[in-house]
Amino acid sequence: MPNETAPSASLGRAPNNPVVVVAYNPSWPQQFEALRSRLASVLGHMATAIEHVGSTAVPGLAAKPIIDIDLLLKLPDDLPLAISELASIGYQHRGDLGIPSREAFHAPAGDLHHHLYVCPDNTEYQRHIAFRDYLRAHSKESDFYASLKLQLAIRFRDDREAYNNAKAEFVETILRIASLKK
Repeated sequence: MPNETAPSASLGRAPNNPVVVVAYNPSWPQQFEALRSRLASVLGHMATAIEHVGSTAVPGLAAKPIIDIDLLLKLPDDLPLAISELASIGYQHRGDLGIPSREAFHAPAGDLHHHLYVCPDNTEYQRHIAFRDYLRAHSKESDFYASLKLQLAIRFRDDREAYNNAKAEFVETILRIASLKK
């Protein structure tokens, strides 16, 4: 899901940026709210939604301690303006990182550790919401995912790409199940 793509992901091995998965932190929702508030003050007029996604958005789920945020634009044509507005508050546009329908941004220096994704349409946004909501509603799968991530973080500590690839089958399975339940 969103936080599964990191700056080093395309490089694979990341000895100076190891994969670290930690126990759920109950302050993650409050951290998201602080970030959401700031983003809403700048882009709220262009956004249909600003959502906390990824593993930190699932109560009780172990995660990399990185808040993932999806901002869904009302109009895809607003993307250039959104990029400009975000640049004015310190965000650096990184492109889609190989995932269409999702533009990644590097957070301002010294900010809370987070990934911001601006979605010009709802394709990736809906995937992120479906995955999050399914895990929120199904503790058995959420617990399994936590265990899987903890094991993979040890096994692929210095290889984010391998870590992400090893989780991919589980993620896709949950997305298929979630789409059937609609």
